[in-house]
Amino acid sequence: MSGTIGAIVVDHDAGPLLEGCVRSLLENGASPIVVVENGAVGSAAGALEDPPVGPNAASVQLVRPGRNVGFGAGVNRGLAALAGASVPPEWILVCNPDLVVHPGALTALRQALETERAWALVGPRIFTETGEVYPSVRNFPSFSDAAGHALLGLFNPENPYTRRYNPGTPEGEVVTGAGWVSGSCFLARRSALEELGGFDEAYFMYNEDMDLCWRAHHAGWGVGFAGTAEVTHVQGVSTARHPYRMMAAHHRSALRFTVRTTTGWRRAALPLAALVLGARMAMATLRIALSL
Repeated sequence: MSGTIGAIVVDHDAGPLLEGCVRSLLENGASPIVVVENGAVGSAAGALEDPPVGPNAASVQLVRPGRNVGFGAGVNRGLAALAGASVPPEWILVCNPDLVVHPGALTALRQALETERAWALVGPRIFTETGEVYPSVRNFPSFSDAAGHALLGLFNPENPYTRRYNPGTPEGEVVTGAGWVSGSCFLARRSALEELGGFDEAYFMYNEDMDLCWRAHHAGWGVGFAGTAEVTHVQGVSTARHPYRMMAAHHRSALRFTVRTTTGWRRAALPLAALVLGARMAMATLRIALSL
């Protein structure tokens, strides 16, 4: 195997979880690591006050945009920092700050990309903090499946529309192609990310990973999943603080992706898509209100 693995962690007030994430990356040999501070000024530095240890500890770099630029834009800032390194890494791991990389995960992800040379990026198996497998591998839905999932998925996740869109994460140590994988953790070729122009910064949060994988496929690249690599993600750290704001951002991004990827005669149905997403947002808002 050849080439170093750099990492980009976009932080938003994750607190001590950030330190655990960085330590797991160092223990897996990632270097350099760029932490993009999207939260309160000084929050990331505070979380890293206890200096990380290990042979690559000095390679942790903090980038401060000065404001919350969003997840995709934060990754792009990190990508620019890594590209400016004296020896830019060949591979780039993108991950959330509330995530721990299991031993051997980065090696397994790199092996997958070295074997599947047409893939731009590959995602690992993601566990929740309770040990459940998060459905991080999904298909691009048809218009009807997207509408059915939007209206029924909140209350009946086993409906046929949702099952076609989200068939479940493959079991076992399988390495296989995918439609799109979660942006909470994936390994990419730096050359592919640069060719694609990184993330589309019009997405402040949510669906930027779906958009990136969509553009990768249309540029002739593949996207993969490696069940040989595992991580644990403590989800909802930022979302729990601002549930309504995050829910609104989710639906805005879903509409933006629908508008940008719908072509031909199907564009006539875009007003219906907006109505469906509006109805889903209303149901999601009510659900949040009832749970508080």
